[in-house]
Amino acid sequence: MKREDDFEKRREHIKDLTDKELYEKFWNLTEEIVRPLIDLAYTNTSPAIERSVLLRMGFSSIEASSIVKEGIKWSLLGEGMGHVVLDYAKYRKINYLEAGKELSEGKGWEEISKIIGGEVNEK
Repeated sequence: MKREDDFEKRREHIKDLTDKELYEKFWNLTEEIVRPLIDLAYTNTSPAIERSVLLRMGFSSIEASSIVKEGIKWSLLGEGMGHVVLDYAKYRKINYLEAGKELSEGKGWEEISKIIGGEVNEK
């Protein structure tokens, strides 16, 4: 099966553009294609990403996993677990590492959920 050559027909709308105009058109189209992916990355997260953030904040793997599990339970994952820990630390006026330790032990979730607006999800 031979493909019909339709190059001339497909390039009709861009054939009179300069190199600079083609360059700009290319990058505009690229941005248009990639924009939904960027928006998705800014508005969504995952347990793995949140654990990674907590690990970089200095929490152990066990603490990070526990905080993320509780965050899921309280429907707060979308707030960002690092942000939750920092907000809890600010609320309690303690170091964020102490705040994270408390949260990893299951303490303080009711308080922080009232501040941030989460609710228990028993699923």
